[in-house]
Amino acid sequence: MVLISQSNSCLKKQRSRSIFSTLLCCFRSYNAEPPSCNNNSSSSSSSSLPAPAEENGELPKSPEKFLLPDINTSDYGRKCVVIDLDETLVHSSFKPISNADFIVPVEIDGTVHQVYVLKRPHVDTFLQKMGELFECVLFTASLAKYADPVADLLDQWGVFRARLFRESCVFHRGNYVKDLSRLGRELSKVIIVDNSPASYIFHPENAVPVQSWFDDITDTELMDLIPFFEGLSKEEDVYSVLQNLRSR
Repeated sequence: MVLISQSNSCLKKQRSRSIFSTLLCCFRSYNAEPPSCNNNSSSSSSSSLPAPAEENGELPKSPEKFLLPDINTSDYGRKCVVIDLDETLVHSSFKPISNADFIVPVEIDGTVHQVYVLKRPHVDTFLQKMGELFECVLFTASLAKYADPVADLLDQWGVFRARLFRESCVFHRGNYVKDLSRLGRELSKVIIVDNSPASYIFHPENAVPVQSWFDDITDTELMDLIPFFEGLSKEEDVYSVLQNLRSR
């Protein structure tokens, strides 16, 4: 009986993890490699996943239509900052959290699940400042049915000019990659803020890496980044500044 109980418990945990990793993209591989035109291997994936990024060993072609709309008049001259959601701005869980900032109901396979969301410390101040300095875009590998309502609750100031979700990613070697060349913005003026190196494997030179956040209430990373971004907003080209950041 004990073995049966333990087995059932294990199956429930696996199913919960599977549902959660399908909804969000928190259980990701961080060992993705840059794209290679000589890659002939094929990775297995479920039917719900988009087609792999490489077809017959070739990289995907540029899209006929870019992911972002034309830039707003108010954002002319501003750089574009692409900001991740999970473990960068918030942490979410199916497990009840007593001090959750948001509780978002999400329907999966006919069942409504409650997702408990914690905001990273200083995220409100960070977003408001970023909205003053940049054209900000939310880009997450999570599903829109979860991420969109979270963004509604998180972004009270309309900082995000656009929101991009999993379907806008490129599925490459088991990872959802955010291909910045598909945005429709000049790459030398695009920055991505993300906790997952796999997310920006195509454009590491455009990245401002951040530590993954789960529940540390003493975390100050977002607040500490504000002076850096204030300076970066005044630079003509982001590459030299970001190269110095990576070399530290």
